[in-house]
Amino acid sequence: MSPTVATSTTATQKPDEPVRVQRSLGARILSRPEIGAALAALVIFVFFCVVAPPFRTVEALSTVLYSASTIGIVALGVALLMIGGEFDLSSGVAVTSAALTSAMISYQLSLNVWAGVLISLLFALAIGFANGWLLVRTRLPSFLITLSTFFVLQGVNLGVTKLITGTVATTNIDELDGFDSARALFAGDIPLGFMTLKASVLWWGVFVAIASWLLLRTRTGNWIFAVGGNQDSARAVGVPVTRVKIGLFMGVAFCAWFLGQHLLLNFSTVQAGLGVGNELIYIVAAVVGGALLTGGFGSALGSAIGAFIFGMTTQGIVYAGWDPNWFKTFLGVMLLIAVLVNLYIKNSATRRK
Repeated sequence: MSPTVATSTTATQKPDEPVRVQRSLGARILSRPEIGAALAALVIFVFFCVVAPPFRTVEALSTVLYSASTIGIVALGVALLMIGGEFDLSSGVAVTSAALTSAMISYQLSLNVWAGVLISLLFALAIGFANGWLLVRTRLPSFLITLSTFFVLQGVNLGVTKLITGTVATTNIDELDGFDSARALFAGDIPLGFMTLKASVLWWGVFVAIASWLLLRTRTGNWIFAVGGNQDSARAVGVPVTRVKIGLFMGVAFCAWFLGQHLLLNFSTVQAGLGVGNELIYIVAAVVGGALLTGGFGSALGSAIGAFIFGMTTQGIVYAGWDPNWFKTFLGVMLLIAVLVNLYIKNSATRRK
């Protein structure tokens, strides 16, 4: 370094000014949580376009997006919770609980469908609050607490439904007041001219946009990353860990409630045993999208790409005419590959700083 340059640097740089590390464009791209999932989605899309000609049609894309939205809505809440360092194994059954609550309150009490929808929202948020409150009060792993909630909700769903209706399904509610307007909001069709989308696809995009803004542009987003990275350090610098944890569980509950209303209003009835096992699919979608199991890393967009991969895989196997029984095998392989690819990309980004 020449004396002239050294003198200029000394004159312009303040002693306490933090040093900014300049990162290359490649390192910044590779550091994005969703980059591995985006590459995987592109490969899978091209693969099914080649092996399954019907997959290339606009109608197939509409079907894929709808399938992805029914996973992505709850996977979004699960991804934010995982960034905050926790799991929710009750999310799949909570979807059914919200739908059953709405259906039975509306039909058994002869209320407007909107009354059932709003009461079930309060019920779902109460479940999320209970999960979060038990976590911060007992300090037990979220795995154990939400596994207990899973069994409780599964038993209540089956027991109460059979006790009230005599079967394991709710009564058809499509004749009740408010059904048409509620269905238009939660499960209506949106004609775009060249394709028709389900309302769930639109809402899924809106939720992902809001969650991305929350994570990347607000103080709450910083708190979520901080709590997931190291909650003791976060608490030491003033982050309200308890509120963040409970809020994240209630976020998952809201997503589960919304999907439950969509399923109920789309089919007019719901089975009490529905949703068992879906909690693992939501977690896998979040992990495939780049969320770390250890917390503190991930994105809302990544969860959407992870869900889109699921949608392509589910429908692609059908369009290709393959045996759908192999789907779970493909699922396990895809999860392992996604974790390895995300780990490799993260390490590469660290080396290129």
